[in-house]
Amino acid sequence: MKTVETLIDFHHRWDAAIERNDADEIGTYMHDDWQIVSGDGITLRHQFLESIRSGRLVHTKMSTAECEGKIYNDTGIITAKGTSAGLYQGTAFSFDEQSTSVFLWEGQTWKCVITMLAPLKQPL
Repeated sequence: MKTVETLIDFHHRWDAAIERNDADEIGTYMHDDWQIVSGDGITLRHQFLESIRSGRLVHTKMSTAECEGKIYNDTGIITAKGTSAGLYQGTAFSFDEQSTSVFLWEGQTWKCVITMLAPLKQPL
């Protein structure tokens, strides 16, 4: 069902899959064209999933708060504040971020097409 509630629930389930480092499940939430845009540049879907499969990227926390959703026909947008933490190439990281993700309704489910991240100046 295409409701704001189901979109937000979808987003939270995706966060949980990322926190479990389950690359196969994470991929089910992403459109084939998914990319993430951050201060580090653009990372494509296959690059992100491979970094998790290889163990170069390990999440220990992925949570969102103040999640707000909007739906425009078959497009959903989520804005949220969140924290991601873990290890990248063996180095610990922890980021408080503002995120915006755009989703497309594909038949019976949402698929994320793009995620944009910006660092928060004030920690959560």
